[in-house]
Parts: sequence; structure tokens; C-alpha cells
Amino acid sequence: MKKVLVPISIIALTFGMLSFRTTHLSGFQAAPQDNNGPAGGKTGAPGEQNCTSCHSGTAQSGTNENLLVINDDLGFGITQYTPGATYTVNLTMASNPAKKGFQVTALNGANAMAGNFVAGANTQLKTATISGGQRKYATHKNTSNTAATTTWNWTWQAPATSEGAITFYVATNKANNNNNDNGDVIYLSQHIFVNDDASVNEAQVENNFTAGYAPGKEEIVISFSTLSIAPTSLNLVDLQGKSVWSKKLEHATVGQNKEFVAVPKHIPNGMYVVHFFLGNKAYSAPISIQH
Repeated sequence: MKKVLVPISIIALTFGMLSFRTTHLSGFQAAPQDNNGPAGGKTGAPGEQNCTSCHSGTAQSGTNENLLVINDDLGFGITQYTPGATYTVNLTMASNPAKKGFQVTALNGANAMAGNFVAGANTQLKTATISGGQRKYATHKNTSNTAATTTWNWTWQAPATSEGAITFYVATNKANNNNNDNGDVIYLSQHIFVNDDASVNEAQVENNFTAGYAPGKEEIVISFSTLSIAPTSLNLVDLQGKSVWSKKLEHATVGQNKEFVAVPKHIPNGMYVVHFFLGNKAYSAPISIQH
């Protein structure tokens, strides 16, 4: 009996060790596979999973972590899109972790892909069929998944005709870089852009404040309207809330105003918040500076 039992025990032990190693390797590979961007369908949009399907943990609100700014061809950040226009999408994680990733899609009210994405230098595209329709996704590359890349960029071609409110679904991963699928934090957020012929509230009409960055001229461009003559100034703040530069500007005149403010070259590329002061009123807008 002993001659029979010993080989069986060895076989059982060997099988158990192989099973353990296979399971371990499977878990180990789950995170590195996403180093070059996850498969499509992980943004948390209707009908989709999110990144927690591969990374253990509970998804968190990305309202303060996922900073998504869409700029027109003049560098202005938009809240309303023009059908058929082309825009630059900028996505930054406020905490800029050492290891990170993202995935974004844009859907109309029928949860169908709204417009088209074109990859940028530090992004790529993935696709997935969800509820019978194909969606496109912008995601990171394996060369843009560290803190060295502060902002991801790609192009959004708005739908040729108005599709009403369009929602950008954003999922980001604040990874802990432990080469495994645990300990990461997933942030989900939604960002809505309406057609430019949609009605806006009274405050928007009265002040008409917008701010953006014109890369070719390296200027912050501020546009606003006012009914009074008042001094103006600007304060540029980084994502940690630290003021990096401020400047007194010209007095505003009654009616529509536009300010062109040259940005010093020593200010690093990245996402910032412009605080603009008109007399005793203050306005803010996120911008993406890319020298």
C-alpha cells in the first residue's frame, strides 16, 4: 500500500502546485495586460462594465479627480458643441499618480456613439460592440501610463447634425504599481456637452465668460461681457491649489471684452484653473497649457 500511496501523494502535490501557479499567474497578468490600455467597454457607460472588472476594489466618484476639458480650434474650453466641428479633448488626473490609465467614450441620449474619436500622440483607440452598436474608446498607451504624461489628448469630431446632450463617460485608474490587480483605485465621472443652439441660463448670457489657451500664440484668451467699467486681473492656479502666476490686466469696457494674456515660458505644460477677477466678481475655468 505504501508503494502505491507515495506516488499518488506526489502526483496530488504536483497537481496542486501547478494549479496554484496557474491561478497565481492569471492574477498576476490581469493588471499588466492593461498597461497598453484595456479592451473597450470599461467606462461605466450604460451597458458597460468599468475598470473594477479587472482591478479589485470599488469604483469612486471621479468628480474631483477626472479633469476633462474640450477645446475648440482657438483653444477655448467649450461647454457647448457645434455639429460637425472638431475639438481637442484633454484629460488629466488631478493626483497624477505614478502609474495610471484611462478609458473614455462619448454617447448621445440613445446611448449610441456620438461623433468620432481620432487618437493623439499619447493615446490610442479601442472598439467594442455594446447593445448591438459599436462604440469607440480613447485610452492610454504603454508609453503614457505614468506621471510623466500629465495630460492625455485626442480629437473628437462632433456629430454632423445635432444629437442633443452628449455625455463623455470617463474611467481612470490610480494604480499602485504592484504588478497585480489589487490596491488600485478606479474613478468614474460623466461630463455633459449640449448643442450650441440649446438654451443657456440667464447668468451665462449676462456674463458670457470663457477662457482658453491658444497654443500657437502661447496666450490665455479670456472673453466676457459686462455692463460696467472695472479693473480686471488673472490668477493661474495648479491642480494642487497653488498660485503659479498672476497678472493685472486692462480695465474692462462696457459690452463684449476679449483679453489676450501671454503665458510665461517657465510655466510647465499641464492642466490649470484660471481665476479671473472683474471688479469684485470672480470667474473660473479649467485650461490646458501646451507650449
